[in-house]
Amino acid sequence: MAHIHRKYIDSHWLIFVIKGVLSLLLGLVLLFIANSEVSVSISITGLFLLLLSVIEFFNALYRAHNRSGWLISVLVAMFDSIAALFLLFTLGEATTTHLIILSVYAFIRGLSDIIIGFRTTVDPTDRFIWVVAGICGAVMAFAILNSTTIAVAPFVRFFGVYLIILGLSSLIYGIHNHSQKLEDHEARLESARQRSIKSAKAKKSTSVKKSSKSKSPKSRH
Repeated sequence: MAHIHRKYIDSHWLIFVIKGVLSLLLGLVLLFIANSEVSVSISITGLFLLLLSVIEFFNALYRAHNRSGWLISVLVAMFDSIAALFLLFTLGEATTTHLIILSVYAFIRGLSDIIIGFRTTVDPTDRFIWVVAGICGAVMAFAILNSTTIAVAPFVRFFGVYLIILGLSSLIYGIHNHSQKLEDHEARLESARQRSIKSAKAKKSTSVKKSSKSKSPKSRH
């Protein structure tokens, strides 16, 4: 199995699964309510991003407890919370404002996913998941930004589609991350077993040599 650098991608697998499920659900909700009042969609999206930031803060605490490095988790949580607050405090503003906020969010999130994919893992599956999610984020950012010339519903749907892709990617990665941890655990157990066997053989060999040396003078006598 490919070696993984223990960075942000090594957060607890349940974090990715929970965020994946929430993203997937909100993406589906946005697809269904795209034709309703835009303020409803923005309110739900803002609350969703706020919830993601809370989950990420818990991830930071978990990583700090395990001495895995909490800075990236805190930055991600702050990014989500800032985007959420911008959306919630600009509900009375023009739709263009919300559109810009969501497009900037998707672009920065997509770019960071691409960087994480290329810089924090050599595992091809992990890299593929992160990079694909990142590319989709960048593409959707431009789609959302250009949808202002059409109508309100398309940009809500574009962001919903992006969240569905992000949710599926996070779910797949979380499950894959969990299987990797199980493989790592089994590998450590096997390594410990092999060391134990080698140590037992070495002790047995040393004991036989000592026994042989202690008997050799008597045989000459």
